[in-house]
Amino acid sequence: MVSLLRNQKVRNALLQALYVGSLAAMVLACVMIARRNLAEQGITSGFDFLFKSTGWDVNFSLLPATANDPYWWFFLIGIVNTLFLGATGLILATIVGTIVGLARTSSNELAQLLGRTYVDIFRNIPLILQVFFWYAVITHLPTPRAAHEAFGMLLTSRGLYVPVPNVGGIAFAAAILAVIAAIALPLWLGRTSHLGQPFGERVGIQLTAAATALATAAVILALGRLPDLPLLDFPALQGLNLKGGMRIPPEFSALAIAIAIYGGSYIAEIVRGGFKAVGKGQMEAALSLGLSPWRVFTLVRLPLALRAMLPILANQYVWLMKATTMGIAVGFTDFFMIVALTINHSGQTLEAIGILMSGFLAINLSLAAVFNRINKAIALKGNQLRG
Repeated sequence: MVSLLRNQKVRNALLQALYVGSLAAMVLACVMIARRNLAEQGITSGFDFLFKSTGWDVNFSLLPATANDPYWWFFLIGIVNTLFLGATGLILATIVGTIVGLARTSSNELAQLLGRTYVDIFRNIPLILQVFFWYAVITHLPTPRAAHEAFGMLLTSRGLYVPVPNVGGIAFAAAILAVIAAIALPLWLGRTSHLGQPFGERVGIQLTAAATALATAAVILALGRLPDLPLLDFPALQGLNLKGGMRIPPEFSALAIAIAIYGGSYIAEIVRGGFKAVGKGQMEAALSLGLSPWRVFTLVRLPLALRAMLPILANQYVWLMKATTMGIAVGFTDFFMIVALTINHSGQTLEAIGILMSGFLAINLSLAAVFNRINKAIALKGNQLRG
């Protein structure tokens, strides 16, 4: 025994085991004390409540929901709503941030001024104030009788009504995957080294792949069409309300707009910093090879800038995903609001908060892992920006 303790590796292992064991004992003691205190107050603990009916409904759900559904199903609805809001907000914020960031780095002084003004205004107003502002704007839009109409969509104070295809759920999901492929395939074909064509001369292949994927989506929708119904279900006024189509509630619209504008102001600065990080020497070297300004931008400046932006963008995306919890301020049934309603109706505070923390931890760790993987895949060895 004494000879074992003289071994450095054995001593290190014992110290680590003692440290982990102490932490585990502290956590176990806290759990036991909490359970004893809850029992003394007549509060039952555990996760059996997950299989009981909620008795209440939600005002927005991408999944079918009734008041008889159990709590675990409502937690799933909350997670799906949060992911839908987060994905919509991140996409819109990226589009806004890219446009503003390019304006900030352009040689046009007016574009620079507009970009700087945008960032200075929207970055310095708290997100929750912007959520309240856009919610007030949307809820003061015209009533359904005086709705604004464009491309079959109706915009009213009750939300945005958009046409939806009359197809089965599986066919609709398959069509969405085909549309995503129409976006992702051209990007992949433009970067992969498995093709014989040189980079920059694959436009024809990229357009063909995108057209094929979109045609596949159209065929899936046509084959999956519900019988005796038109392909698209357009919203229309019936009485005092609108029927048909899909209703996007004002709460979701206000949150998506606020996250897009607020997040876009931060992403704009990330985009600007990424382009500024590309060395002038590399740009001049590309021009000296006879490349056109557009090819210098797409083949040299943009890829190097993306490598500089990606680690910071991942951090910003995680932050914006956590900002979806603002939904409770305007009554959007996201994951946070489902947990708050669960606490009010079931009294299972610790369990519900634990599920909420675990859910956001899983979402954000998954998001960070994806971006870390992408960053590792596109990273160059050594100094990748400065020549």
